Amino acid sequence: MFGRNRQTPLLACRILHSLHGRIRIGCRALHHLHDQAEELAERLVERPGLQSARVSTTTGNVVLYFDPALTSCHQTLEVVEGMVGQYAREAYMGERLQLTQVTVQERRLQEESVLELVTRVAATGVGLLFSALKARGAPPPATFLRRFTTVPALTTLSLAGSIVKSGLGSLARTKRPNADTLSATAILTSLLAGRDLSALTIIWLADIAELLTAYTMERTRNAIRDMLAVGGEFVWRLGDDATETKVALNDLRVGDRVLANTGEKSSVDGAVESGEAAVDQASITGEFLPMRKVAGEPVFAGTVVKSGGLIIRAQRVGDQTAVARIIHLVEEATHRKADIQAFADRFSAQFIPVNFALAVVVYAVTRSSSRALNMLIIDYSCGVRLSTATAFSAAICAAARNGLLVKGGNYLELLAEADTLILDKTGTLTEGRPHVASLVAIDGADPRDVVEAAAAAEETSTHPMALAVLDKVRREGWLIPQHADTRIHVARGVETRVGRSQVRVGSRVFMEETGIDLALARDEVSRLVRRGENIVYVARGKKLLGLLGIQDALRENMKKALNRLRQSGIDDSILLTGDVEQHAEIVASRMAMDRYEAEVLPEGKADTVLQLQAKGVRVV
Repeated sequence: MFGRNRQTPLLACRILHSLHGRIRIGCRALHHLHDQAEELAERLVERPGLQSARVSTTTGNVVLYFDPALTSCHQTLEVVEGMVGQYAREAYMGERLQLTQVTVQERRLQEESVLELVTRVAATGVGLLFSALKARGAPPPATFLRRFTTVPALTTLSLAGSIVKSGLGSLARTKRPNADTLSATAILTSLLAGRDLSALTIIWLADIAELLTAYTMERTRNAIRDMLAVGGEFVWRLGDDATETKVALNDLRVGDRVLANTGEKSSVDGAVESGEAAVDQASITGEFLPMRKVAGEPVFAGTVVKSGGLIIRAQRVGDQTAVARIIHLVEEATHRKADIQAFADRFSAQFIPVNFALAVVVYAVTRSSSRALNMLIIDYSCGVRLSTATAFSAAICAAARNGLLVKGGNYLELLAEADTLILDKTGTLTEGRPHVASLVAIDGADPRDVVEAAAAAEETSTHPMALAVLDKVRREGWLIPQHADTRIHVARGVETRVGRSQVRVGSRVFMEETGIDLALARDEVSRLVRRGENIVYVARGKKLLGLLGIQDALRENMKKALNRLRQSGIDDSILLTGDVEQHAEIVASRMAMDRYEAEVLPEGKADTVLQLQAKGVRVV
């Protein structure tokens, strides 16, 4: 249904009628969403400002009541377009998967684990070698029944169950043979001819092919899990009596209180109950600077506590967290075949009868059953069928190892049709590793003294800005002065004592709170801010020593890569980032992006993508 008309008119929505607080929207795609209508209405009501929704798949309309103070007709239309587009694509993918399954009934090649397959291949190989050595020079079994009672024959029969079942099942359901039908015929024919070693060899070769495919899939899953890891296997849970207990991650429940200290990853999605910390949430929002988290603010699984400590009340745990849902989506997407895979399956299915025909022709010409049997053992379609699936799986694995998450082979194929590119900033356009870009000494101070004083205060910190300062000292070959213990002011700065002087390093707010005059640095601060740099103030006693401009460097050759993408058919490039407006504008300008949106959370990024897709745009 959806495959016949995938252009904009099917997914485009329009306002048919509107009153104050009420709107009727029409969309042709609703005619095809009978099973999803109720769920669509429920999800629409969950959006802010929408009070009720009634979806009619008969008329292709949706009637919504909304609060005009919270949303508008135009915003409501965009929400409906996004959700209808999402459900339409899911329905289309499900329909295409069903068509593929009806056309080709193949046994799944990842039903057993890699370890089980390795054990099976090894055992079969040893048995095959032993039987071959034992049977060297021995005559074939004298009686017909003895052909099925030899050790190789019994081993073959015990292992061939799934192959025979799949081969016969394909004939029963679709009236067409599949690759397992060919293998089952070759195995049974070999046993009938008394060639039990040939039958066992076919099983062994089939297991090796299955092992290679399963191994590729396992590597892909592991690469994705490593990329999206949320922390260790154990966490510290705080009981009602304030006792701390080390528990397995799988034992956490919604409502539990979890401790997250400096250097640890949050393992749950939740809200801060108490404590204060600087949290690196670049993996969620894209902002490379840690954010200050206090009571009541949200914390996501996979974010890192850079300094401080938090007690988090878990709201989503285990498979409910955003990261876990991403992993499951990717694993489920392995069943979403690309068009080229579906074509390869259909081609291989149509080629299988050729093997049977060749066997008949060879026997008719040579009158040799062994030569005819060779035509059954040689599966010409196997290479076509397995090569595409393995190639897509290997490509997804390679992408995951390079930090790219691809949710299925069909999305790789759709890249050729894409016309819009959406990029995050931190770690994508930029390296995600801040460095000292500018050094400004105030009122005749020595620039080296500025950096060394900052390094003394930041030496024990894991904050990205601190690491940038320490890296500057290391590269210049300078020394970090002896200092006393460091005192951390979360999300403001740090201070320590060097000799008889108190050294403070941090933000403008921190300097003003400690009574340090910043008037002399006003012009320099404006200049650095215009260049998109984050300012770190360095003071000794009550005097400002200097400024450090920290910047996340743009990736080398990224602009060249974007230009090449334009030449390959990308018409629109968009920057979506959780970083602040000023930094986003500078990066978008340097990269010649068509437009940008700043301070966008993951939900906002997803909504932007869905709105574009609902208009028929093919988005990367």
